[in-house]
Amino acid sequence: MRCKTMIILSITLFLLLTACQEKRQYTEPQATKAEREEPSTKQVVEQFATEDPKLVLARERMVNLDLKGRDITNEKVLAVMGRIPRQNFVPEDLKHRAYEDSPLPIGYGQTISQPYIVALMTQELNLTGNERVLEIGTGSGYQATILAEIVPEVYTIEIVEALAKRANATLQKQGYKNVQVLHGDGYFGWKEKAPFDRIIVTAAANHIPPPLLEQLKPGGKLIVPLGDITRFQTLTLATKQENGELDTRFITGVRFVPLTSKALEK
Repeated sequence: MRCKTMIILSITLFLLLTACQEKRQYTEPQATKAEREEPSTKQVVEQFATEDPKLVLARERMVNLDLKGRDITNEKVLAVMGRIPRQNFVPEDLKHRAYEDSPLPIGYGQTISQPYIVALMTQELNLTGNERVLEIGTGSGYQATILAEIVPEVYTIEIVEALAKRANATLQKQGYKNVQVLHGDGYFGWKEKAPFDRIIVTAAANHIPPPLLEQLKPGGKLIVPLGDITRFQTLTLATKQENGELDTRFITGVRFVPLTSKALEK
């Protein structure tokens, strides 16, 4: 009898251990996989399946270190720059450098601004999401794209015809319907589309072009690199008062390529 009882207990214990082992084999691999996967890797798989994962991670690093790690705090700006593939706006042989915090050449003596400066200028415009924005100096179209993700209307002018055509093609290919590109002289603005709530000048000038001030709404903001166009400038934010006067604030030292215009030729 005692022997029979021991056999029953042994069988019961064996069945319990087997059940526990089967439960572990079912649940543990899922938990372990979840623990192994980093959040950034999940984002790569789910949101950027068609992008090179290395570039996606480089963009994430750029946002965390070069933007958040400095003084970029605007959540809209951070979110947009974390989404937009900057590699689509640089030459093919420079795509691997797309997320370096430095300007890159785009041809015709022009550059795409470093990510930090793009973020800073956009942040300083203090966009609420309802503005009509004019950009002077389309370049590759990257800055216009960042703006187009935040506001409903972006108008951008590029004096180099080849760049204007290329930027327009890039924007159209990516489906931006709220950006209009004009090949023209940005010094004179875009009178037919004025007035503007915000104006951003992405080239160095030694003064603010009067036509741009005329096309800026009262209460509007204009940001421009002001100073010696051959050396260094001061990034300057000008707010137009109701009486037409300007309230200016100096932000930081910068170095941009010069603004090109017939009005500046001697």
